Amino acid sequence: MIGSGISAVSLVSIPGNVGNNHLYYFQFILGTIVGYLFIAFVLTPIYYKMQLVSIYTYLKIRFGNTTYKTGSLFFLVSQSFGAALRLLISVKILQYAFFDALHIPHYLTILMVLILIWLYTNKSGIKTIVWTDALQSLFLISVIVISIMTIKHSLHFSVHEMINAVISHPYARLFDWDIHSGSNFFKQFISGLLITVALVGLDQSMMQKTLTVKSAIDAKKNVLSFSFFIALAQTMFLGLGVLIYVFAEKNKIPLLVHNGQIENTDGLYPLLTLHYFGKIGAIAFLIGVVASTFASIDACITALTTAFCYDFMNIEAQPHVKKKRIKNTVLLGVNAVMFLIVISFWNSQGAVINTIFKIAGYTYGPILGLFIIGLFFKINLKEKSVPLACIAAAVISFLSNEYFIRVFQFDFGFMNIFVNALLTVIFLFIIRQKK
Repeated sequence: MIGSGISAVSLVSIPGNVGNNHLYYFQFILGTIVGYLFIAFVLTPIYYKMQLVSIYTYLKIRFGNTTYKTGSLFFLVSQSFGAALRLLISVKILQYAFFDALHIPHYLTILMVLILIWLYTNKSGIKTIVWTDALQSLFLISVIVISIMTIKHSLHFSVHEMINAVISHPYARLFDWDIHSGSNFFKQFISGLLITVALVGLDQSMMQKTLTVKSAIDAKKNVLSFSFFIALAQTMFLGLGVLIYVFAEKNKIPLLVHNGQIENTDGLYPLLTLHYFGKIGAIAFLIGVVASTFASIDACITALTTAFCYDFMNIEAQPHVKKKRIKNTVLLGVNAVMFLIVISFWNSQGAVINTIFKIAGYTYGPILGLFIIGLFFKINLKEKSVPLACIAAAVISFLSNEYFIRVFQFDFGFMNIFVNALLTVIFLFIIRQKK
């Protein structure tokens, strides 16, 4: 789960984004901890009690087939964009490190990586995947430690001096109390809670791992231990983020700045590892990128295939031969969609992690709203109107955010998911069935 939860985006985007957003992401991490508690003690027991394979089957049992397919469809859209954008970072790094020198165009690199991931996912048994994912997670954590130690030795810091350099740096600000800012404490904390519940607790790719644990009690332990390690790793990413900017300042590495914001923050860490951290640092970084890509993206592709086969293709009712054909066809389609999204975003700038959470706010908000209504309110819905209500909530939350930024200079930030989920709940109440 750590391998799936930490991708190359985390490895590159969280440290790089420190240059524009200081350590404000820590506020988000605090919110995620509360979100994991909700997943462990509320959602996990419900999933086990209902013996779910696709977690969106809950919506079918609670409301009906249309609501079930609506939730699953929003998951498919969000997961496709999230996985493709995580893949984008990895492929860009590999292109920059290797394939540009070989004059191989980026679209061939994308295709080659997707084929390798497909072979890995399709041919490996479950025990192989478990062990390789565990090793990949170890490589990923090792990259952080190696990078921190490389910077420490390069700048001739003692451990105490390195800690002081981080704490005393202008970027080392943890909390933002400006209510208009997108990184305001309350916006980050609440969105961290909600995004964790949505992207982990209501996410097929993450929860299908927990649902393979034999008992609900052990599944709770799995979620809680995972939450501890993921929070620790992300906090280390933030500390590394301050250090890479300290290293850049000491070595007078120029950074492009536009309107007071550092451009291409995602490019700084790869630049340093490949050109300034020596051979060990470069090799460790590239192993970490490849490891995180395979561990994260193969899980996403598997989840997308599972959700589409179960939720839209009725694969359980098919004979064995047809099951295999359906699975392979859907898997091919998922890879094609991933390829198209990566190509579309290839020239994007800025922190990709912000783009992922922004898209997640619009696509997971309706899912969150549907589960809130199902879990906490004893109402039934006019099913034919559910897709319209969910789409309307996503569109209106997007337009509202643009309006508030333009007129009031007030950015919802990651709180888009809260606004979206709230609008979904309101619209679902409007279309509820009268007793």
